[in-house]
Amino acid sequence: MTADAQEFLTFTLGNEHYALDILTVKEIRGYDSVTKIANAPPFIKGVINLRGDIVPIVDLRIKFNIGNVTYDEFTIVIVLHIRNRIVGIVVDGVSDVVSLTRDQLCPPPDFGVAFNSRYLLGLATVNEQMIILVDINELISSEEMGLFESAIESGG
Repeated sequence: MTADAQEFLTFTLGNEHYALDILTVKEIRGYDSVTKIANAPPFIKGVINLRGDIVPIVDLRIKFNIGNVTYDEFTIVIVLHIRNRIVGIVVDGVSDVVSLTRDQLCPPPDFGVAFNSRYLLGLATVNEQMIILVDINELISSEEMGLFESAIESGG
């Protein structure tokens, strides 16, 4: 890995390939049952107790209306550490860790992807596959998600 390269964890939502900064990843685990939160938006599945931490679980497939939403032994949760909080995101699958330099990134388009372009770092092609790089810090801490000022925080 060169000095200016950054590592990303790639994952799938439906037929699209996405990536996020590997440094935000705490762990990757299977989907467990969650405790529902009253009046939470549909994409917030609930919370889990992860070794003493109460972790909100966000299903990105529901949030961005991508793919089939099923919960089975193949459903994956990527547990992230974002701005001193732990949050889990549900994805269809985890693919690989890729190392990318700034030169390999193309600017994000303003259309055609489920994510608002302000949550995108750019696009990259790896092994003939287009990967959409998500600014996961920006996305998870956004007002749109409501995780940082929601009932999850005020409720305890």
